[in-house]
Amino acid sequence: MTTIRYLLSIARDETSDPALRPLPGEVAELLADIGAPPRLVAHLRAVHEVAAQLVEWVGAHCPGLAVDRDAVLFGAATHDVGKVVHPGELSGPGAQHEEAGLELLLARGVAPERARFARSHASWHAPGVGVDDLLVSLADKVWKNKRVADLEDLVVAELSRAAGRPLWEEFLALDELLTSVGEGADRRLAWQAAHPLRVPHG
Repeated sequence: MTTIRYLLSIARDETSDPALRPLPGEVAELLADIGAPPRLVAHLRAVHEVAAQLVEWVGAHCPGLAVDRDAVLFGAATHDVGKVVHPGELSGPGAQHEEAGLELLLARGVAPERARFARSHASWHAPGVGVDDLLVSLADKVWKNKRVADLEDLVVAELSRAAGRPLWEEFLALDELLTSVGEGADRRLAWQAAHPLRVPHG
């Protein structure tokens, strides 16, 4: 199997444990074209799945909150693409991938409003961050069952404002969702870890 076919299979092939939606076609092709590390492709697919669950829940729970579904899913599917440039940050801490990811996507012709998630996913208190950015950031945490109170508070505030319901009510609703999503974290983590940091040769 060629490297491109291998990466496309990680991005698109059907999975059952965990069940993961395929990455958008344009993203799968981009990741294959730039030779993204297999584990990065797996990570992006896991976060993309959780982002899809969040967007579906928001649409049903709070239809008055304007969310750009396609933008959130694209953002979740590409948020860590800068780790292609800084592969050390795949297995260790670091923030260099954020600006690098933005620059990589822009260089590939991605519109700035879509490329921004590569930088904004770790900066949810930055000026200009909206609900779409918050949902990508939230997906990037809760996919592995990590709870970040200040990030969740920002999402709760958006829900409360759009629905006209009290903060405590929206907090309880979001907490119930995130607890449920978090229950699948071990399967998602195991699936990601099953993919190598580098494309195997031979």
